[in-house]
Amino acid sequence: MLNFPTQCLPVHRSIIAVDIEQSTSSLRTNPIKQDLRRTVYVLLGKAMETAGISPQHCDAWIDRGDGVLVLVQPADQIPKTLLLNPLIPEFNRLLVEYNAGLSATDQARRALRVRVVIHAGEIHSDGQGPFGEEVDVACRLLDAPRFKQRLREASGPLALVVSEEIYWAIVRHRYDGICAESFQQIVRVNCAGRRRPGWVHVPPVPNLVALRAGAA
Repeated sequence: MLNFPTQCLPVHRSIIAVDIEQSTSSLRTNPIKQDLRRTVYVLLGKAMETAGISPQHCDAWIDRGDGVLVLVQPADQIPKTLLLNPLIPEFNRLLVEYNAGLSATDQARRALRVRVVIHAGEIHSDGQGPFGEEVDVACRLLDAPRFKQRLREASGPLALVVSEEIYWAIVRHRYDGICAESFQQIVRVNCAGRRRPGWVHVPPVPNLVALRAGAA
């Protein structure tokens, strides 16, 4: 018999969730799915390390089958601006680099394209995992049909949607490296009787030749 706590008080977290596009494609066997899941974990972990976000700043990562949910604990040295820059540009760069290293025959089966949501709010945990309205909002934004369509239309491997909380607190202020004009409010989802908007951003595809030359 499961032992649930009688009361779960809310705690504030920044919410990052990632979902792999076309994870159920017939071309993707279970071993390929395993490789893609592992790759997403590795690349996201590297991007978070670049942003200065270490495992000690996060709750245990929650597997979503074809993606992952990460909850970042509040800390002065981890402002939410880091989630927009440099985390997203670095994650995008790593995905582009990974895809560029695939053979032509592996492109259809193993190329990684992901949707990412960034949100923040009060969450609960009952020992079985996180839950609550703000987790619901993040997941609904991530799965919004118009957001999925935006990634399908994009040439790059990543599309980002941010909640109204992140847009109004971070994006619109144009903190260093964040271009507010590149975010479009094209998503709305229903949650708990409210319409919740989302702003979508598709990072440009970096020039790998230039990046490698600069690193040499």
